[in-house]
Amino acid sequence: MITLLSAVIPSPAADAAHDAAHETAARFRCGAYSVPCTTCHVPAGVLCLARRSIHAARQDLYRQSPKTTRLAPLLVARDQ
Repeated sequence: MITLLSAVIPSPAADAAHDAAHETAARFRCGAYSVPCTTCHVPAGVLCLARRSIHAARQDLYRQSPKTTRLAPLLVARDQ
């Protein structure tokens, strides 16, 4: 998708969109950002030290036990 985005949007805007996508995923602990990185030793929810990429070890750790988080339960208060 980013390749397609780069073809449509000029480079500085595509770079910003790519960075924003990684920041958002990390902030909400989506995908590989839901587990800590064993390569650069950052906790879950923090970007890897390599800019705009996720280390392979972090991706493998996530793929071993993927966590599914739905946005609706995070936004809706629990019933008591």
